[in-house]
Amino acid sequence: MFDTMTFTKAGAAVCAALLIFLFANWGAEALYVTETEAHGEGHGEEAGHDKGYVIASLEEGNEEPEEEVEQASFEEVYASADAGAGERVYNKCRSCHKLDGSNGTGPHLDGVVGREVAAVDGFAYSDAMASHGGDWTPEELSHFLEDPRGYIPGTKMSFSGLDDIEDRANIIAYLAEQTGG
Repeated sequence: MFDTMTFTKAGAAVCAALLIFLFANWGAEALYVTETEAHGEGHGEEAGHDKGYVIASLEEGNEEPEEEVEQASFEEVYASADAGAGERVYNKCRSCHKLDGSNGTGPHLDGVVGREVAAVDGFAYSDAMASHGGDWTPEELSHFLEDPRGYIPGTKMSFSGLDDIEDRANIIAYLAEQTGG
């Protein structure tokens, strides 16, 4: 009745159950934040997670509203941009844009900072992009990368944009270093 095969099956069942509980725990941690920190400070990305919302209760309505935190201007953020971090952000662009002078789904991006808008030879730009005009200054790139379709309606670029001003500054600093292949 209790032979080696029965013990092996029982051991495997226990290990399988532990693995199921382990994976379920990991999945739950990825979906839900169970920390009991106070709302406000230490909440959000600074606390190591970007999930969850602070819900103001009615009891807190008597307090004076907190002053809005002013965001630094793009010029200030760009002055301290990290091109190494920008290279990591560029991974989002890599599927459509190349840095070796050849075009992919989108035009190549080497030398893009300071280049005239829609100036890559051999790339079929949308009418909206071709008629936009101007140069790709860091500020212009930042506006475009924040919301490509909102900034130049009719562009073929389907990327939804980069909300984080530091990510935009870092990727533009990285692209500024690229001179072509």
